Amino acid sequence: MVNKIAVTGAFSYTGKYITQRLLACDYQVITFTGHPDRPDPFNGQVQVFPYNFNDSKTLSSALEGVSILFNTYWVRFNHGESTFDLAVENTNTLIHAAENAGVSRIVHTSITNPSIDSPLPYFRGKAMIEDMIVKSRLSYAILRPTVLFGNEDILINNIAFLLRNFPFFIVMGDGNYRLQPVYVEDFASLAVVAAHQRESRIEDVVGPDIFTFNELVYVIADKLQLPLKLIHVKPDIALWASRLVGFFMNDVVLTKDEMAGLMAGLLVSRKKPLGKTGLSDWLGMNISNIGRRYASELVRHYK
Repeated sequence: MVNKIAVTGAFSYTGKYITQRLLACDYQVITFTGHPDRPDPFNGQVQVFPYNFNDSKTLSSALEGVSILFNTYWVRFNHGESTFDLAVENTNTLIHAAENAGVSRIVHTSITNPSIDSPLPYFRGKAMIEDMIVKSRLSYAILRPTVLFGNEDILINNIAFLLRNFPFFIVMGDGNYRLQPVYVEDFASLAVVAAHQRESRIEDVVGPDIFTFNELVYVIADKLQLPLKLIHVKPDIALWASRLVGFFMNDVVLTKDEMAGLMAGLLVSRKKPLGKTGLSDWLGMNISNIGRRYASELVRHYK
């Protein structure tokens, strides 16, 4: 019987919603985090361990008695000593620690359309980790979301923030490239279901709506009841503009690789959507809170 479960990043975004569901089902939950001193949203219900990727024995010891490991650990971009290469290496250490501790199953958060041959380190690194998991002794569910939206998300919130504070919105290229966002609560629910299945599988987890980027911005502006003027510019100019915003917000708004992945259509799935919540419906119920403040990736993960 499953009674002890580990979640990487339970105090972060995706991991928090997974942990909420596990606690509601009375599971004992431990977490690994890079910020053990941050406020605990679970009031002491979750036992906290630092990542300790440089000490696999300590990781294995913390995982003793754990049946299922939910892994949401990753990095969005290279920042200081935090790099994609290191994230791959650290995840490999975590997988081996889980094997040594007798963990039976891993539920891993990946990304749609990963590829070992990708020129984009985000998608290439995710593919490398998937390969490690498949070759491990663990039973696995590898879930591939696209852009996650919900309370505390970054992309949708910051688009709304810019729309609330500027009379125009800059779009890279023609804006006709597509994305298929998935609601974080839908993803968390599906992850918990996947944990209790026996077979190993790899599955896209995406929402019911596919938008062009133009359409996405129009939907948000419409829910905000704001006029919208899109300005389409060359990708290099859009990247420069994002860096300018990032300078004033002390953040990384958009990277060149993220721009390339979006414009290449890597955030859309060909599979049947498993998420049920449409972005437009969710915005309609939550728009009063969206974009009131800028959400900083650097503050969330590095400060």
